[in-house]
Amino acid sequence: MYSSGSFRGRRVNGKVLPVEHKPPTAVIESAHREHALPFHDTVDFDNADRGFIAALSPCVIKAADGRVVWDNDAYSFLGGDAPASVHPSLWRQSTLAAKQGLYEVVPGIYQVRGLDISNITFVEGDTGIIVIDPLISTEVAAAALDLYRAHRGGDRPVVAVIYTHSHVDHFGGVLGVTSQAEVDAGAVAVLAPEGFTAHAVQENVYAGPAMLRRATYMYGSMLARGPLGHVGCGLGQAASAGEVAMIVPTVDVRTTGEKHTIDGVEIEFQMAPGTEAPAEMHFYFPRFRALCMAENATHNLHNLLTLRGALVRDPRAWSGYLTEAIDAFARRADVVFASHHWPTWGRDAIVEYLSLQRDMYAYLHDQTLRLLNRGYTGVEIAEMFEMPPALERAWHTRGYYGSISHNVKAVYQRYMGWFDGNPARLWPQPPEALAPRYVDAMGGIDRVVELAREAFASGDFRWAATLLDHAIFTDSEHAAARALYADTLEQLAYGAENATWRNFFMSGAAELRDGNFGTAGQVASPTMLSQLTPEQIFDSLAIRVNGPRAWDLDLAVDLTFADSATNYRIALRNGVLVHREAPADPATATVTVRLDSKFRLLAVATGDFAAPGLDIFGDRAALQALLGVLDEPDPNFNIVTP
Repeated sequence: MYSSGSFRGRRVNGKVLPVEHKPPTAVIESAHREHALPFHDTVDFDNADRGFIAALSPCVIKAADGRVVWDNDAYSFLGGDAPASVHPSLWRQSTLAAKQGLYEVVPGIYQVRGLDISNITFVEGDTGIIVIDPLISTEVAAAALDLYRAHRGGDRPVVAVIYTHSHVDHFGGVLGVTSQAEVDAGAVAVLAPEGFTAHAVQENVYAGPAMLRRATYMYGSMLARGPLGHVGCGLGQAASAGEVAMIVPTVDVRTTGEKHTIDGVEIEFQMAPGTEAPAEMHFYFPRFRALCMAENATHNLHNLLTLRGALVRDPRAWSGYLTEAIDAFARRADVVFASHHWPTWGRDAIVEYLSLQRDMYAYLHDQTLRLLNRGYTGVEIAEMFEMPPALERAWHTRGYYGSISHNVKAVYQRYMGWFDGNPARLWPQPPEALAPRYVDAMGGIDRVVELAREAFASGDFRWAATLLDHAIFTDSEHAAARALYADTLEQLAYGAENATWRNFFMSGAAELRDGNFGTAGQVASPTMLSQLTPEQIFDSLAIRVNGPRAWDLDLAVDLTFADSATNYRIALRNGVLVHREAPADPATATVTVRLDSKFRLLAVATGDFAAPGLDIFGDRAALQALLGVLDEPDPNFNIVTP
């Protein structure tokens, strides 16, 4: 899961000192002047402002302990002409995304935007309100609901929550709009696409530590806000940093065409699995002639593979579901809105918008396949790939969040894997072994730095970064290499139209100058861990087994989940932890777990044998031996240095 930070500079004797950023070079300034983009087109600004009711002032939201979990006022520097340190197209996008407040989409549908990376939407029924995508954190969702109620009347209860898909910025703030007790009592329904819970939990647990460390780079969580630092994420400004929770859906939406009526409001659903999220859906409100596209049609090119890491998404399916949405809903809709950015109004504009979004993903898919079938590799295709003129001209197809470059490589990876077919690249050495040999071949590290300095001076920042990467993986403490590498990444950041690329470059520069800043936030909250199935718990333990240390262990432990009378046996042999239904023969040890405390197994995995809700029988040493070969994830592993 993602959270935003407030890193402002390097620490010396406990004090935070400002980072000494270098100014943009003449090469970057010249490149920014050469862009022939339609800045005269202000339709997006008109639409982003349309229906404005009120802003949250000040737009600073705190947790109960006084900690700031959201600060949109930090982006008050945005607006006007772009400075030389920010790509003018990205500056425009960030200016739009930073707009915050309560907006009327159509009478009866209202959005609060700019209180998180995502939007929260309120749909008015006969007596209450339906909440769509309650943001990441409890605190920001509650603030958004308060803002809505302050201007639309405070007597309407929440009667339902809809999760459009399984990413945390669309469900994590649910406790800010309702409670588990209200859901359990039947007062509030929670709707989500089939498979939502499994995918939501799985993504944040299995590879959660590594994803979160990389997400700290991707979202610029530790960067100072400002023209020389963090200006946004393209999809929104940043992720909130409050309490994350989850309430399990009470209604699984399973089929396209399925209809549900909530508080007098009919909703017609379209399933869209395997697109931007493994479990995702679109839906249409006939009463309001309004179509919600979740996160499959936003005002940017999205990711087919996020820089934080994820499963590769399917652009062919993505474009197909957009075609299906156009055919099923577009001619019946007066507005299309999504879980990010601003709506689009008017039937002709809706068809054009959705069609271009569809064409974008289809073109990326089809042309990458065409070129890979001609023998080009993913890297080669990314360098030669060009979008059609109509897609180049449209602001909402620009690569602010996903990029053509890394999306093309994702399509290649989806079909062909990591290997490009060249046998010399089948068994490459890792950077720690490869870099010193390159550096030695080029005449030593000082010579490499000299070559990088020449490349930097000529504006060839990509080559400079490649040289300095080898230098740092040869001697990570080489002062001149670190300094020049940081300056190089900073220039690449200044030139990036893609916000996540900018954040990666800036974060790398920050760690080269100031050291490893760690990971922002936590991997999973207690309420999410409590939703793990027993099988997911066992899987999460299995991926932590240190294989070599466990080679000689052969043991079995039975686990009984008392509240459901289900029995499992986990066995460790040859460094592999497997689970299945418990057989009749006795195990080495037995653990009884109350179902409502099953997530405490993860606490026991860290050695906490006194965890409430757990009773251990038999050979406790066997359980200790099993737990003794589990590795703890490293939330602060190095990225830009060895």
